[in-house]
Amino acid sequence: MNTELSPIDKAKFVAARRAADLVEEGMRVGLGTGSTAAWMVRCLAERVREEGLRFRGVPTSRRTAELARDLGIDVITLDEARWLDLTIDGADEFDPDLNLIKGGGGALLQEKIVATASDQMVVITDAAKEVEHLGAFPLPVEIIPFGWPTTQALIEELLVSMDVMGRKSALRMNGDRAYVTDEGNHILDLHLSRIGNARQLAMVLNQIPGVVENGLFIDICDQVIIGYGDGRVETRDINEGTVSEDRVDFVEDANLFQDI
Repeated sequence: MNTELSPIDKAKFVAARRAADLVEEGMRVGLGTGSTAAWMVRCLAERVREEGLRFRGVPTSRRTAELARDLGIDVITLDEARWLDLTIDGADEFDPDLNLIKGGGGALLQEKIVATASDQMVVITDAAKEVEHLGAFPLPVEIIPFGWPTTQALIEELLVSMDVMGRKSALRMNGDRAYVTDEGNHILDLHLSRIGNARQLAMVLNQIPGVVENGLFIDICDQVIIGYGDGRVETRDINEGTVSEDRVDFVEDANLFQDI
């Protein structure tokens, strides 16, 4: 293992390595977006090179698609795949029921579509992402650019009647311009501090004109794989009600860790 990696990066790596082992020959696999998902894509590419593993990946963003193609993974669209065996992705937060906040990387719409088009969703993460109640991480809401200040005002008005601690929102920026998603939309980040009823909030947000989708993933995640900096990996399965722990050995691999 590259000794330059931080404990957090090591934790992300071991979670990604364990999740990559779930992919079997011939599978159609959703490939998530973000720093932890990038580790997973690299681990899968290593299996393609070293083991001859054959599978087809459906990326959840342009940057994941580019990374996967560059590393030799067979990439197809969701239209071509139609349905997936498995999606592996990261999360910004997860609670004891494996509900998630996602969208910190700006790909929440494609991530949710791909995850819900899968037999199983596995989240890879580090222990710092676990919370008792969702909301400490700002909740991303994807909105269309047209009339976005009106959409923002409607969201903030709605939050007055919701079980949340904070009600401020901010348009996500990319430098001095509004951030633009792969679908050409903007993102509002809602600073809620604590969400009392995530299921209710997820439903009502999507009723507001101008809202495309929100970053609350409710009853979508089946397993969470939590990595630790010392190589331990904990797997929680919400359907089976099981928790298991093992360890991933750190092995230095010049191909896997190049450009990190």
